[in-house]
This record gives sequence, C-alpha cells and structure tokens, in this order.
Amino acid sequence: MPIIATQGLSMRFPRVTALDDLSVAVEPGVVGLVGANGAGKSTLIKILLGLLPPTTGTATVLGMDIAREGVKIRESVGFMPEYECLPPDVSATEFVVHMARMCGLPPTAARERAADTLRHVGLYEERYRPIGGYSTGMRQRVKLAQALVHDPKLVFLDEPTNGLDPAGRDEMLDLIRRVGAEFGISVLVTSHLLGELERVCDHVVIIDGGRLLRSQAVEAYTTESGVLTVEVEEGRDDLHRVLQEHGAAARAEGRFLVVDIAGESTYDLVRDGVAELGLRLIRMEQRRHHIEEVFQDAPDVAGAPGANLPQGAPR
Repeated sequence: MPIIATQGLSMRFPRVTALDDLSVAVEPGVVGLVGANGAGKSTLIKILLGLLPPTTGTATVLGMDIAREGVKIRESVGFMPEYECLPPDVSATEFVVHMARMCGLPPTAARERAADTLRHVGLYEERYRPIGGYSTGMRQRVKLAQALVHDPKLVFLDEPTNGLDPAGRDEMLDLIRRVGAEFGISVLVTSHLLGELERVCDHVVIIDGGRLLRSQAVEAYTTESGVLTVEVEEGRDDLHRVLQEHGAAARAEGRFLVVDIAGESTYDLVRDGVAELGLRLIRMEQRRHHIEEVFQDAPDVAGAPGANLPQGAPR
C-alpha cells in the first residue's frame, strides 16, 4: 500500500495555484520531494497532514483519508518543520517529553522515549541544557527528535539540513538514512540540494508549478551514462592528446577528462595512455546521471514544467 497517494489534487488561492491536478503515489521508504520555491511543496505537506483542505481532489496518507481522518494521520506521522520553532528557555528533554505527552504517551513512557530518541540523534549528553544555548545543528536534531519521539510510521522532514555546515549535513543525512533503514520508518524529505536526495532517498518526486514533473526511483535517475570520468594527478592535457591521437572522443572538464565510451577498448586506451605517459591515475569511473539533469532537460518555455527552476538547485 502506498504511504502517500494523491488523485487530482489542486489547491488554488485568489491569485496563485499552488497545486494543479497532482496525482502521485509513493511506496514505503525514504522519499525525496523537490521543486522550486513556489512549486507547492509546503502546501502539499500541509494538505497531507490534514491541516489545509484542498480545493479539489483527494489524498491518503498511510491509507487514511486527509478529509476525514486528519487527527489519525497526525497521530501516526511526525513532522520536522523548516522554520525555527523551539523554545529557548527549556531543555531538550523537557521539550521532547512535552511533545511525546502531546502525542498521547503517558508520563513514564514519554520520559523513556525522549531519552532514547535524544540518544539516537546524538544529544543525550546535552539533553538537560537550555535549547537557547544550542548550535544550529543541535537545534535541528531536537526538531528531528520531537518528530520521532512518538514512534511514527511516517515522518515529514522539511529542509532538515537547512543552515548546517558540510559536516553537520553529513551527520543529519546519516541520521535520516538510519531512520529509514534501521527503524523502518518511512520518510518524506524536502531539500534544495539534489545531491542529498541522491544519497539518502529510494524515490524522488519532483513538482514544478504545482504539477508533477517526475516520480520514480532514484536508481532510474542515476543510471550509468556512456562516458568515463578520468582524473590524473598531473598531465591531463598530455593524456588528452594521446587519447585523441588514438581516435578516442575526449574533452577536458575542469581537472577531469571526459571520454566517450566506445566499448571495452576505451578502458584499455585510457589505461595504456596513463602507463605510456607515466602518470598517476587518481580516478577512472563511468559517470552517472544526476537528478538535476531532469531540470536541465525540461522544456525551457514559460509555464512549462521546469521552466522557472534554477539550474542544479531547485527548491
């Protein structure tokens, strides 16, 4: 059974159409939701949580109808908002226990679950400090903990790596991967960094202007291409010349050489060229497609899917 299914879902405001006849179904796992600013991501999450009735269409979350079972949906789903929402003058323990109690857990169970969840997100040693003294990364972990404390079947994570440095992003992505892989909790995560979605998601849903642009498994986006990426420590231009002399289609891209694969002989040509020149080979691998190519290939026509998306960094 799909964790989320929409049929003809539309949301129209006086001068804006946030969602336009959106029909999509996604299976359990870690699902990425991506689109430009104004694409309808936040509106979709509010509708799926039963907080905003759509203009037309239907949707189910975990098999429950958003129109009739909004309370049950919110009991079964965790939500990590993008915006700052934490009280600065209470500890992480106090806040997460309070959120657990709001979800219906009795006092003892709420304290136990809060301690376990804060340990899981790496805040156990800091759990009694006021949240106001936390770093951005620590506050993001508190928001993740409160979304998980009632043991939901599905969590919505809205820009969970927002404001984090590269190390903090890696740690948060590892946590998200563990939520899906080790705890069996399905995840709907939004991000404007497409590389993050490729790393942690099983499936990606792309919307633009409220319409569905693509919905498919990450593997389908990131299939191997027909080119090799070659990196050598020094002598890139010499290797480029040798490969061209032997009839290989090669071109320089930054510090790399990109070589069109014309069969197994292409690998032999690169190997022989590196050996002939006495170069140190750092990397030779078949390049994979990236999710951002969906936007680069979309029709560049006003009003068409993908037309207003910033290249490589859609929200």
